[in-house]
Amino acid sequence: MKLSMPLVYAGNPRETADQVVGLEKAGLDLIWVAEPYGFDAPTLMGYLAAKTETVQIGAGILNVYSRTPGALLQTAAGIEGFHGLPYDRPLTRTREVIDVLRMGLRHERLDYQGKTFSVPLPEGQGLGLGKPLKLLNKPERPSVPLWVAALGDKNVAMTAEVADGWLPFLYYPEKAQQVWGEPLARGAAKRSADLAPLEICAGGMVAIGEGPETKALLDFMRPMYALYVGGMGARDKNFYNQLACEYGFEKEAKEIQDLYLSGKKKEAEALVPLEWLEAGNLVGPESYVKERIAAFKESGVTHLSVTPASDDPAGTIAQIKEWVS
Repeated sequence: MKLSMPLVYAGNPRETADQVVGLEKAGLDLIWVAEPYGFDAPTLMGYLAAKTETVQIGAGILNVYSRTPGALLQTAAGIEGFHGLPYDRPLTRTREVIDVLRMGLRHERLDYQGKTFSVPLPEGQGLGLGKPLKLLNKPERPSVPLWVAALGDKNVAMTAEVADGWLPFLYYPEKAQQVWGEPLARGAAKRSADLAPLEICAGGMVAIGEGPETKALLDFMRPMYALYVGGMGARDKNFYNQLACEYGFEKEAKEIQDLYLSGKKKEAEALVPLEWLEAGNLVGPESYVKERIAAFKESGVTHLSVTPASDDPAGTIAQIKEWVS
């Protein structure tokens, strides 16, 4: 099992690069660079690529609605609520983005007629002067691993069929098979023999130590779980709330959402099931953390994603690296 972690970015790229260099030396295999409501991820990814040697740098995630497939292709070829666009045909759009990226990285001309993206534009659209183009520069390599963040049944099946990797969120290893086993198998049955087996990246906070003070660190994860289960999306369209229900936490999911949407965030946080927090994170004595690593691996995770909660993140990475190797 390889080791990855989400980037903890405080706003200073130089300090961040120094941090990632230290994590690289400790054995980190992959760093994920998020793109929330701030600067774009590729700019920082390029800077990190210039400062590091071996660690892989992943965009976690670039959404397929804020960029055209062509813009995503230029980003991939170069470095290995804001946008006012409708959230329609998510499966089709994601599948076509993957198609176009792979075409472009193979240095092929983009002559592609899809349902959400077409080059040249269909007759009657634009000036009628468009023609297929290919990248001016030749990509450094003919393929870049394409990971998809998916939770829903159909999207997970599509991911298992065409993507290189899968990024599930709020992952519960022991319940992954009951929630996603069938769609993963359905997609794998259609997977091209030209693709390597699907990789899976999941994990959570890591804190190694004895005593209740270590377990108490799980409370730091409550605001994030409550935010996603209670506050993301609309009341009747929240993928994370649905996931909580599929894990068997229907009662808690409804109550968390009701409280969160009424502004009672602390009360919502208190209702996040401890069972879920313990299963989705690696917090406790060394023996327990090793058990959680084994559970993630047994569920199919190939890249254990960790967020060290310690004064020495690189030291924690080095310790976990030894255990997963």
